[in-house]
Amino acid sequence: MSSLTGLASLEAVLFDVDGTLCDSDPLHYEALREMLLKIGFNGGVPITEEFFVEKFSGKNNVDTALVAFPDDLEQGLKFVEEKEAMFQRLAREQLKPVKGLDKMRTWVEKRGLKRAAVTNSPRVNAELMISKLGLSDFFDVLIIGDECERGKPHPDPYLKALEVLKASKDHAFVFEDSFSGITAGVAAGMPVIGIASRNPEDLLMKAKPAFLIKDYEDPKLWAALEELDKPGADKLEILDKNI
Repeated sequence: MSSLTGLASLEAVLFDVDGTLCDSDPLHYEALREMLLKIGFNGGVPITEEFFVEKFSGKNNVDTALVAFPDDLEQGLKFVEEKEAMFQRLAREQLKPVKGLDKMRTWVEKRGLKRAAVTNSPRVNAELMISKLGLSDFFDVLIIGDECERGKPHPDPYLKALEVLKASKDHAFVFEDSFSGITAGVAAGMPVIGIASRNPEDLLMKAKPAFLIKDYEDPKLWAALEELDKPGADKLEILDKNI
């Protein structure tokens, strides 16, 4: 879906967590790089950020485990568990919100919109990040990809969020920062605003977001939201090339 359409009577806003609410990718990268070095992955050569984006960003733990241990899922999952423990230690000390998040939160709250956090992260990680950001009371529901029949890039987590919120896909939109996440939101039938804070813009555009922003202070975002607020607006089509 290449535009925001049919959102005059907006009901809900759905957010990914990692990289969308908080700048957590550097912490995941640091934890994963160190853990992979310990097992001699890639011949003991540290992975690059580009490799991290391509192979790990936005993936669930099973997929991550299979990259590290393609022939031994059980060992891979044990590895991921240790990596997540390291990430949690880093997050408690270093986690920061994406720029402008508080402004976006206020916009959503003032309009009384329903909201969900939808993530492939393990529940313990997601709850830690949401709590650290002071958003525990903000979200109506937290949907975990591994607790659905299929995680992202499949639409199941977003469809489940809509079901729990009792919201229509025609009156909701999504914030995402990864290729798999944008793919999931689009597959669920919603416009997705991509946050290109870490992942390459050309990669994100392949998933067909409505448009890309740098963070929640991006003028492109607020131009779109101002259009949504205009009285009598029954359709919004804002492409990144037109803003």
